[in-house]
Amino acid sequence: SGQISLGDIPGGDRLAAEIGDVDLPEARPVVLVGTALDPAKPREYPDCTVHTLWGELAYQLGGCEGYQMVAEADRAGVSPGSDTLKELLFTYGPALIMVDELVAYARNLYGVEGLSSGRLPAGTFGSIMTFMQALTEAVKRVDEALLLISLPESDIEIGGEAGKKVLEVMAHVVGRIESIWKPVSATESFEIVRRRLFATSIDYAARDAVVDAFGDMYRNATGEFPGGVAERDYLERLRGSYPIHPELFDRLYQDWSTLERFQRTRGVLRLMAAVIHELWERGDASLMIMPGTLPLDTASVRNELLRYLPETWSAVFDTDIDGPESRPLHLDGRVPALGRYSAARRVARAVFIGSAPSGAGQQ
Repeated sequence: SGQISLGDIPGGDRLAAEIGDVDLPEARPVVLVGTALDPAKPREYPDCTVHTLWGELAYQLGGCEGYQMVAEADRAGVSPGSDTLKELLFTYGPALIMVDELVAYARNLYGVEGLSSGRLPAGTFGSIMTFMQALTEAVKRVDEALLLISLPESDIEIGGEAGKKVLEVMAHVVGRIESIWKPVSATESFEIVRRRLFATSIDYAARDAVVDAFGDMYRNATGEFPGGVAERDYLERLRGSYPIHPELFDRLYQDWSTLERFQRTRGVLRLMAAVIHELWERGDASLMIMPGTLPLDTASVRNELLRYLPETWSAVFDTDIDGPESRPLHLDGRVPALGRYSAARRVARAVFIGSAPSGAGQQ
């Protein structure tokens, strides 16, 4: 809302050094999170009571005064028209509207009938869909308004037939206004995870030294590594994902995300939070976090991965991958040249991360 500087944004200091002092655009932020709003219970504010998404939108934009512009529609549970929403956005803009977990919110209203009022306080499924259509049309007509809507990709997040119906309708509604409809790119996903799990300050000299060392290793042993890893583009990926190796990100986003229960960025965040915590507790000094350095012998990390696989994988994991009774651990103990680097366990871990999703239906 105009109260932050470039220095408050990750990477903002470097940007400010390049472009100098600039006036950042000011906007009233509106955050509508479906899992935080209860369709059956109005939200009480000191000066207002709101019932619907459009009531919440108006209140966050203009307080009780803004709410009055949609008060009648809010109490009736009927969506205001796009003209009313346009006037609201024009009056209290510039506005940045962020909508998350809309599918989770709307599916609670799908097929709800039989109440004495004929609807929940939040309105009906149809009124929610009408509101989203009216909102997208209003935003299109107001230059100083931006609407961001996040929609799930995995089946477990969508949540059955009701969720699929919501997603289908939303894809049509938003698609009428915006032709670009794509998920977060892999590079952006890396950045999301890195920023969420690590401090915003980066030791750029240390990072560049690590990337240069990996680049030298790849160039000096081209026959031992996949093609392209010594190229400039791949080294930039190393910088962008540091201190997590991009190969680990690739396996998680490309392979593990094919599993029905793995929720892409959320699943990666859950796993990597457990991994980073354990590595920190151990004082691990590895230059980068790689598939072979994952602490799979830790219960929290082991269980986080196995929760996405059939139950039969538990015995396979404990015998052939890692753990106190695993073959790789015993092999490292018998052969000093391997044990010095935990080589057998590193290989087993890397093979598991790269192959388990494709063999999830096999013994």
